Amino acid sequence: MKNILVINYSQTGQLDEILNNFLASFEGFQIEKVKIEPKTPYPFPWSSEVFFDTMPGTVLEESIELQPYTLQREKYDLIIVGYQPWFLSPSQPITALLTDPKFMKVMKDTPVATIIGARNMWLNSQESIVRWVQEAGGIMVANIPYIDKVQNHVSAISILHWMLTGNKTKKWGIFPIPGVNQRDIDEAGKFGYPLAIAAENANYDNVQKEILDIGGIYIEPSILLIEGRAKKLFTFWAKTIEKKGTSPEKRAFWVSLFKWYLLIALFVISPPVVFIHNLLSPIFRAKIKRDQQRYLYLGINKN
Repeated sequence: MKNILVINYSQTGQLDEILNNFLASFEGFQIEKVKIEPKTPYPFPWSSEVFFDTMPGTVLEESIELQPYTLQREKYDLIIVGYQPWFLSPSQPITALLTDPKFMKVMKDTPVATIIGARNMWLNSQESIVRWVQEAGGIMVANIPYIDKVQNHVSAISILHWMLTGNKTKKWGIFPIPGVNQRDIDEAGKFGYPLAIAAENANYDNVQKEILDIGGIYIEPSILLIEGRAKKLFTFWAKTIEKKGTSPEKRAFWVSLFKWYLLIALFVISPPVVFIHNLLSPIFRAKIKRDQQRYLYLGINKN
């Protein structure tokens, strides 16, 4: 019987639900589920101050202390890591996990698949995940992102409503329900089937292609544009806050400045830039397609 480790961090519980449905296809496997937790829990709902103050450490990929976690084995046939991106980077609990020597040892020479629960931006965070898996000697075999498919600016408002109030409801009764669409969550198992077959046969050649052939996983060209620029800006702000926030008052000032910068960039600067990019996208069609394929197969051997 194949032994599979499913390990994740989920602050809201949405990723737990996705993973449970994803694993519906894994009948006949010995599945070990492990949920990691930070030693100092993050608040939910967030306060605005704490939410934005979490950005510098997240973007700079600073580790945190986790609650002790136990793995029943030293070796698995497949490891499935579930995570969320925060500020275009892996959440800090996942950063702590994938850079933990204990977990790195378990990943060595082991197939690793990632399941992402995100608003709509996961490209930069997956770059980091792939780097850590490869540094540990793991073998990336699949990545399935589940995202909020609502228009970018609309979903930003919805997700902030959820994160800052704890209510997964329609803001003002007119915005969409935030998060991954419930239908996509309910149907998560359809993407699990090709991975289950690959795990059973211990052959992961073409499994990512089979997952993508099912449909429903797509990278919007505008997201390529935004992520291509935003991570550098986030890194600049993170380093600035760490450098200049030498007292609680100074740090709060710079975090507040970043918050207002982010809101202006998202709702004022971004729309016309994306509009112009969309007008010009036919000129860059070949490059956009190459970039989409690169991220859809990031770190995965494409046969």
